[in-house]
Amino acid sequence: MTSTTLFYIIIAIILINFFKDKIINALNAKHYNDPIPSELDDVFDEDEYKKSQAYKLANYNFGLWSSAFSLILTLGFLIFDGFEYVDDFARQYANNEIVVGLIFFGIIMIASDILTTPFSYYKTFVIEERFGFNKTTKKTFILDKVKGLFMMAIIGGGLMAAVIWFYQFTGQYFWVYTWAIITVFTIFMNMFYSRLIVPLFNKQKPLEDGTLRDKISDYAKSVGFSLNKIFVIDGSKRSTKANAYFSGFGREKRVTLYDTLVEDLNDEEIVAVLAHEVGHYKKHHIIFNLIFSVLLTGITLFILSVFISNPLLSQAIGVQKPSFHVGLVAFGLLYAPISELTGLVMNYISRLFEYQADNYAKTTYAAKPLITSLKKLSKNSLSNLTPHKAYVFMHYSHPTLLNRVKNLKG
Repeated sequence: MTSTTLFYIIIAIILINFFKDKIINALNAKHYNDPIPSELDDVFDEDEYKKSQAYKLANYNFGLWSSAFSLILTLGFLIFDGFEYVDDFARQYANNEIVVGLIFFGIIMIASDILTTPFSYYKTFVIEERFGFNKTTKKTFILDKVKGLFMMAIIGGGLMAAVIWFYQFTGQYFWVYTWAIITVFTIFMNMFYSRLIVPLFNKQKPLEDGTLRDKISDYAKSVGFSLNKIFVIDGSKRSTKANAYFSGFGREKRVTLYDTLVEDLNDEEIVAVLAHEVGHYKKHHIIFNLIFSVLLTGITLFILSVFISNPLLSQAIGVQKPSFHVGLVAFGLLYAPISELTGLVMNYISRLFEYQADNYAKTTYAAKPLITSLKKLSKNSLSNLTPHKAYVFMHYSHPTLLNRVKNLKG
């Protein structure tokens, strides 16, 4: 196989993925005007349903333009040897491969962020603003960008430097050391993300004493779940959309409720949502996802170790001088179909887990408040109540609202 053949394979993968997504999105869009199923006829009134249809259409059109821009940019960068230009530029300022690699990825990351920021700005301050979701100020938007880039530079740059160093000193066995450090990092972040990272972007405070906290504590005790850390996060700082999530394990496990969730739902519904999150913990979904992620990372790194030394990888994207960092980019492009397949498997498993967590909440608490909470959350986020099955299969990590309601009533 020649580098030219690999180049055309990469182009084909990008184009097939683009048109596949466009076809599935178009199929999904055709169902925007479908009548609401009888089980969900109390979610929207007529005006709200029209608003949800308009919101879905606005996002669909935005997705067409933003993805087309991304496609043209990616193809142009490949066809006109953009990666070689960036690599040559990086080598003008450093000889050390670790430093060259960091400059290389730093340029690509910053350039990508600059080019995509107008789309992010439009999404936030035009679409989300138009439909009443946006609460983000321009100051917060800019600070989020700066903080995100800073974290990417520190954490991403540190990990990348370690990986290149492992490759330089251990050769084909670099994947073992890389796997080890990524595993440690993944476990650490699972435990301490809410304590260390979230405060950089949001304020968290313990749920105040009162009826809601008492009900949550009573429920936790009834199912033998030790829960001392219940936090409320200022999600309303950026959006009116609500959420709740479970994080950590052991002494670090905690439940975080968005302040918008506390405002939108009554106490019974909030406890039902919490029961769902406890269900994920009790059913060991968090541990499964962690183990699966670690194993998948190990397999991916092993496959990478087999091909990374082949100069064809770098040459396939127009860089004549082989290097680890350029080969990594080419490998990522070639590996995309496998990543998509594993993503489909994970989405399928995730949907099964959601049913299990719903069933746990139904059994240990009640189905009705969970149903009403799901309907309220769907209403408040103008969710799509009639998605196409193919779109659900490809993109949904949760079952549709209709299927969840049927399951809870069954």
